[in-house]
Amino acid sequence: MSSIELSSGPIGYQDTGGNGPVLVFGHGVPMDGAQWRKVVPLLDGYRCILPTLPLGGHLRPMEPGADLSHRGVARLLGEFIERLGLDDVTLVLNDWGGGQFLVLEEQGRKVARMVLVACEAFDNYPPGPAKALAAVCRIPGGLRLLTQLMRIPAVRSHPKGYGGMSRRGLPDEIVKGWFAPATRNKDIRRDFAKFATSAPDRETLLDWSRQLSGFDRPVLVVWATEDPLMPREHGPRLADLYPKGQLVEITDSSTLVPEDQPEKLAAVVKDFLRRTGADPSTGAPSEGG
Repeated sequence: MSSIELSSGPIGYQDTGGNGPVLVFGHGVPMDGAQWRKVVPLLDGYRCILPTLPLGGHLRPMEPGADLSHRGVARLLGEFIERLGLDDVTLVLNDWGGGQFLVLEEQGRKVARMVLVACEAFDNYPPGPAKALAAVCRIPGGLRLLTQLMRIPAVRSHPKGYGGMSRRGLPDEIVKGWFAPATRNKDIRRDFAKFATSAPDRETLLDWSRQLSGFDRPVLVVWATEDPLMPREHGPRLADLYPKGQLVEITDSSTLVPEDQPEKLAAVVKDFLRRTGADPSTGAPSEGG
């Protein structure tokens, strides 16, 4: 994994390399690029870049004063894109929806299109069942206790928790790996808690959402029909919000569509990219990071 030092601290990332159009992938809490491990190999001809954002699964802590609110992490993602010299970027999100707020910033000019896959939207920050996580993070020592509990396989796979994010079931080693950094490092727990408790009030979230309607570039909204976290009605509502939004619903999937339906997801993403001017490269890929 490569790493880059940004104003708020280090960001690790994977880069498949190549000369194709650039796709930058976001991830959930406290996940990392492994969330997309089934989809990226299906995107031949595209340069896929997967930063590990400071949402709790990152390996190195951020600076103590880092802004790890939703808008702050979105700006950090924008800084990452700028520092890598990327342009005409397709931003791909799943679960965490705060990456959308990047298009409200000056750095959002680098975003040519977005793919929003079963993600937080409107006032659903954090999603219903995940509100308990935010509550735990507000209690002194609460997150440390949670990370210790997540060492127990039955807790990691519980259907009311991370086990419910996939209808296929998440590999235990993947979920264990997502929680490992915060289990070991108190400064990463600090970052985790800072982000998890950062959502503003409902009125502010809805105001930010209204501002997103000013993004007039293509947006593909991919929604899961059996998702317990992201309301079914938010899919069409989100597609209607963006002037060039379009909706595709995928059945037999929970929140983590890249886990449950990677082939279907890759197919609709590739179709969207081609229709919006991001044709895949046919040349041999260069060495990635």
